[in-house]
Amino acid sequence: MRSLKLILTKPLYFGVAWVFASINILIGTWAIYIPEIAQKLAINEGQLGISLFFLAFGTLLGLPVSPYLVGRLGLGRSTIVGISLFCVAFVFPFLATSHIGLSAALFGVGLASGFTDIAMNTLVSELEAKKQVQIMSAAHGFFSLGGVIGAGVGSILSPLFPTPLMYMLVVASLVLVVNVLLSRNYIAERSPVKSDGHFSFKHFKPLFALGLVAFIIMASEGAMVDWSGLYLEKVTLAQTALLIGMGYTVFSACMTLGRFFGDEVSNRFGSFAIIIYGLLIGIGGYLLILSGSTLLAIGGFGLVGIGFSVIVPELFRLGGKVKGVAASQGISFIAGSGFLGFLMGPVFLGFLAQYASLRLSFIALLVGAVIAALTMSYKKIKGS
Repeated sequence: MRSLKLILTKPLYFGVAWVFASINILIGTWAIYIPEIAQKLAINEGQLGISLFFLAFGTLLGLPVSPYLVGRLGLGRSTIVGISLFCVAFVFPFLATSHIGLSAALFGVGLASGFTDIAMNTLVSELEAKKQVQIMSAAHGFFSLGGVIGAGVGSILSPLFPTPLMYMLVVASLVLVVNVLLSRNYIAERSPVKSDGHFSFKHFKPLFALGLVAFIIMASEGAMVDWSGLYLEKVTLAQTALLIGMGYTVFSACMTLGRFFGDEVSNRFGSFAIIIYGLLIGIGGYLLILSGSTLLAIGGFGLVGIGFSVIVPELFRLGGKVKGVAASQGISFIAGSGFLGFLMGPVFLGFLAQYASLRLSFIALLVGAVIAALTMSYKKIKGS
């Protein structure tokens, strides 16, 4: 856990990692209040889904313009500006008085999220190159940890506050203040120019395979959020609420743990090897999930979490090193591809589940993991 030790002992790295945690602290806080906000606004599940789509759409729309903004502001400044905007933006959904107002507020949150995502991942990529360290996977581990803090602590403390808005104001303010204080450790960081300023398909061509794998992996992560509990209930016939919720719990815990160890494994075996072996572990996990046994399926969710935990950070690491492409552009491409998968994957799986079976949906995830493994194996053999 050398990368985790670096983050915990070096203010520069901790400041950046805390940005990752901060995003998910706010998202986790928002998550515990979604039912209450929907009830207050008198909106149904379909209307809530539309509002959440605007959150996703805002994030996706923010990705293409982020490299330009990062280049103008500098990496350090972009990161603290991004997380500051994110803190402020996430207060507005709690102020919404209508469905349209909620959708507009979440769209603004999405824009800030997309910009922050590119800035913080590019900053880590440049720090790794500049300082000759590997902390990308551990930084993403802090993102996973932030979700646990946001939802876990929020579940305990939120009843002590009179309104959801009051609690969110306290959380957002604390997160903002801590990030401003920590930003002095990285705010001066800038990105060296890696691009000649002209778009060239041959420069971006190596990114398409990485983008495909990001799409598949993020589609799987989205599926775990939306479908793991239903799969355990409907397919493996899990008998208790504890067992039904255990699939995503085990998946999340294993993903967090895997990311804290991922940098050390990557340093030893290399990015391509860790992605390929991670996919093979995930494939094994899907086979256990498809076994039909509740306990084996829960173990399978854990294996998928461990195997896939390191893949997205490694894809960002590779995307930030493509010759002739600025790190922010490469990472933006990977992030956009992955986020499309996160959005479209669960919808496609829902279609399969409705018109065929939920089991077929998870077979599709298994096939996707196999395709991703073959793609990365081919790239490794080709030496690209």
